[in-house]
Amino acid sequence: MPLQTVEPQRLYRQIAEQLRSLMAGGEFRPGSRLPAERDLARQLGVSRPSVREALIALEVEGVVDVRTGSGIYVVQPGARNGATEAAREPAEWGPLELMRARELVEGEVAALAARNARKAQITAISDALARMREQAARGIVPREGDEAFHSAVAQGCGNEVLRDTVHGYWQARGGALFERLGDYFENPASWKAALVEHAAVLDAIRAHDAPAARVAMQSHLKKAYNRYSASWRRANSS
Repeated sequence: MPLQTVEPQRLYRQIAEQLRSLMAGGEFRPGSRLPAERDLARQLGVSRPSVREALIALEVEGVVDVRTGSGIYVVQPGARNGATEAAREPAEWGPLELMRARELVEGEVAALAARNARKAQITAISDALARMREQAARGIVPREGDEAFHSAVAQGCGNEVLRDTVHGYWQARGGALFERLGDYFENPASWKAALVEHAAVLDAIRAHDAPAARVAMQSHLKKAYNRYSASWRRANSS
């Protein structure tokens, strides 16, 4: 048998596999509640965000059940809905790692857009924000407008590598883990806050204020991360 290429495994996937093995070995029995996220992180010697990503992956696969206000429970094997191949794809980026990367990279992208964006490109950013507002007003999660906004900012930054990098971030958001993450914190209140944050980014770019654009974009993405974390804690508090 020829040697096969060895693919490095994401940390969250390694954690998920270890938890799955413990379930199979009877350490965590069907119907039992898993230890708290902070306890799992301490026992595994990893960060809490990495544990969260692993738990999201296991939930998407139907291995655990998240019960709001109660905790995370091991699902009976016969009741599992079957793991999707997309959810178990080891190459998929962890949602929380991606959000942290976006905070760093897109802050600089916004600063460059404030310096380099032409009138037509600023108009495209403004139009995308208007689309987000219109979708939110109709009760539609404005993901399409959100993507258009960040893509327009990247288009205005004047750097094709950064533009393609931001595009790659949005392609990754189509994965099963990202879809599940969105289920936790995408709601009218979160999008109302996000619209205000997007408007601050646009205002700074219009003013050609690069430092303000950087701060506004980083603040928006940091707050988005925090909104998710708060929603996850509420869902899994015991």
